[in-house]
Amino acid sequence: MQDFNISIQPTTKPTIVKFEANKFLTKHESFEFHNIEEAARSPLAQQLFHLPFIKTVYIAQNFVAIEKYNIVHWKDVQQEIAEQIEAFLNNGGIVAHPSENENQKIPVTVYAETTPNPTVMKFVSNKKLVLQTVEFKNIDEAKNAPLVKELFHFPFVKEVFLDENYLSITKYDIAEWDEITSELREFIRQYLEQGKDVLLEDEISPKASNTSEEQPIQKVKLDDTSAEIVAILDEYIKPAVASDGGNIMFDSYDPEEKLVKVILQGACSGCPSSTFTLKNGIENMLKEMLQGKVEKVEAING
Repeated sequence: MQDFNISIQPTTKPTIVKFEANKFLTKHESFEFHNIEEAARSPLAQQLFHLPFIKTVYIAQNFVAIEKYNIVHWKDVQQEIAEQIEAFLNNGGIVAHPSENENQKIPVTVYAETTPNPTVMKFVSNKKLVLQTVEFKNIDEAKNAPLVKELFHFPFVKEVFLDENYLSITKYDIAEWDEITSELREFIRQYLEQGKDVLLEDEISPKASNTSEEQPIQKVKLDDTSAEIVAILDEYIKPAVASDGGNIMFDSYDPEEKLVKVILQGACSGCPSSTFTLKNGIENMLKEMLQGKVEKVEAING
């Protein structure tokens, strides 16, 4: 079994629903098919077009979006379609055949973005790189992350953090960003352009990974206050932290000391301004929203 799971995600257009996978379906490529003939390259899309209400099939890196005709309501058919896609994938079905031109390059753009941490630069791609946050402290941890392993061959690369469509690279002080940024950005762009693997599926060391599968298990064991803290971090803190090239994760809550411990990753780890952010942002927010339950927040660098 391939262990694909499909979740149903509504969109802003009532005729279109996304069926999101927990793994990548394509390597940086996207497709749009309007009929079964156009879908000759995609056995998955061809199978879906056998349903009479399917108008358009969009296949992206980790989801299939389907536009329907108005002869049915989504609430009547979406669960059946999700199960059909899931069964197709778990039975080894092919999403899309490789291009006939094996040397065809995938259009990729990568730009560099500074972060509040002077030792960290964020490299943002127009392609999704990972479906989970992953952090690597050294080349040994990157044995199943080919892109990261290659990056560690640069002598000035100290750590690499990946999330969604960007990498945050921490450097050693032997080089300045204005000397190495262009080289790193072009290397990442060319690597992705060739369709190479970023991660080897299902083979990331648990030590280096905060997998999505771990989260539900963790949340089941949380007390009510801890669950509230996680919800606040996810909704209010994580988006801002991600925009700066980092990540924050809940570690623990001590009700007696009213102490919350969080793990900082990526650009947030070791950032000179992270202490200020922790005290004046996160700590104050948790105090305000969970009055009487939280007095102090401490950070553990990931």
